[in-house]
Amino acid sequence: QVHLVESGGGLVQPGGSLTLSCAAAGSIHSVVGMGWYREAPGKPREWVASIAGGGLVNYADSVRGRFTISRENAMNTAYLQMNSLEPEDTGVYICNGFVRTIEAPYRSDVFWGQGTQVTVSS
Repeated sequence: QVHLVESGGGLVQPGGSLTLSCAAAGSIHSVVGMGWYREAPGKPREWVASIAGGGLVNYADSVRGRFTISRENAMNTAYLQMNSLEPEDTGVYICNGFVRTIEAPYRSDVFWGQGTQVTVSS
């Protein structure tokens, strides 16, 4: 079994910054890629950013230039540095990981964290 745990959320004023972390743990052979999504009240889950195993990154248009995704492969951890935060960035931020488990090292399965709340408000 694989678990993803997010941390780093909180309350921040508009224009402020936060850094989120997502740590994967468990029966991990390797982590292929990781990503961040967010859920705002009354809205569907929205993809925010992703990083592939080789380091290739992609961002939603709404966050490009303000957010930076990175990963520390040795720790199976991904980060989301969020700058110039806006009230529209408020939501539960959820990470996912495409993981090859020890039990099935030739197949990538997706696992999700529980999320961390980010609130941007004055």
